[in-house]
Amino acid sequence: MLITAVETYPVRIALKPKYQMITSLGVHDVSNYVLVRVLTDNGMEGVGEATVSALWSGETVWGCQAVIRHVLAPAVIGADPCDQADIDRRLDSVCRHNWFAKSAIEMACWDLHGKAAGKPVYELLGGPHRPLAIRCRFSMGAYDPERARQRAAELVEEGFDTIKVKVGTDPDVDIDRVRTVREVIGPDRKLMIDANCGWDVDTAIRCIRALEDCNLWLVEQPTPDGDYEGLARVRRETAPLVMADDICFDLSHARHLIRHEACDVISVYPGKNGGIHKSQQIARLAADHGVACSIGSNLEYDVATAAMGHLIVGTRNLQIEDYPGDVLGPAYHVASVAKNPISIEGPVTTISDAPGLGVTVDWEMVRANPVPE
Repeated sequence: MLITAVETYPVRIALKPKYQMITSLGVHDVSNYVLVRVLTDNGMEGVGEATVSALWSGETVWGCQAVIRHVLAPAVIGADPCDQADIDRRLDSVCRHNWFAKSAIEMACWDLHGKAAGKPVYELLGGPHRPLAIRCRFSMGAYDPERARQRAAELVEEGFDTIKVKVGTDPDVDIDRVRTVREVIGPDRKLMIDANCGWDVDTAIRCIRALEDCNLWLVEQPTPDGDYEGLARVRRETAPLVMADDICFDLSHARHLIRHEACDVISVYPGKNGGIHKSQQIARLAADHGVACSIGSNLEYDVATAAMGHLIVGTRNLQIEDYPGDVLGPAYHVASVAKNPISIEGPVTTISDAPGLGVTVDWEMVRANPVPE
């Protein structure tokens, strides 16, 4: 089985109003992503998804489509999609970074591999290491306190026992928001915050200390991108666990985190890391050094959500039992790109045991929702 073509489909789907995400990077109320279809000489096809974000990874729909068409796709034509090491080598040999674009092709190859072998991807990864039903945390936007109060109450009613609150905006407003959420959810549920690099080191330490009475369980990415020393200082000088996310895209970044003893947990996921295989490599490196991994989110559609779920089930060090992650992206959107949408009920996302990623894309739906030029 050899790759004969790679097709790209830019797609736009809005978020449900109550799921609108607000972070230190701005407002996310519509998802402009790229779906990928990899075709082979035996008539099989695999699907992938690039959840691009100009302000986060630096990738855009138009740039992603161009780099796939003109740079990445030519590099994998004629390749065996089941040889993941060769696929990674080919993709990395023609351009740097472009993690989400590479991941879309790579996860489509895993989809093909699973279909050809008649196995779900998590089995190809060495699993299952845990059930297919994955319990998630919920990531709440940086809302004003009244909206945060209402949303927190809804999340408690829906059964979430770990809630993440976005911060990294105005520090005083951030503190009020977190206090409001703790008041609503009570003392027993886990409460974490995520600054998305929006604070400097001194502000992070000040705000975390100011929230000591809120019993923060974990702090995610409280310091700027690239500041491993600063993240390590926050970990030394404050009480909650520290998770690295926006600062860790590849193995080199993971090694910096480990060398600086900068975090207790690393957030990985296929899009951010350039593919399922590379996420698993980071998780294994972290495990070798006693660092746990969890999974983050870019508010994915069903295809990338499936890839995340298979990574979780197939990777021992994705310790979502102790550090719940975000695998809820499809629930945020007003429509699904799949004919068989991922099952999401409250905090529980359940992936399929069908061969490959287990997602059948609704291509008519995809074509009906293009990203405007």
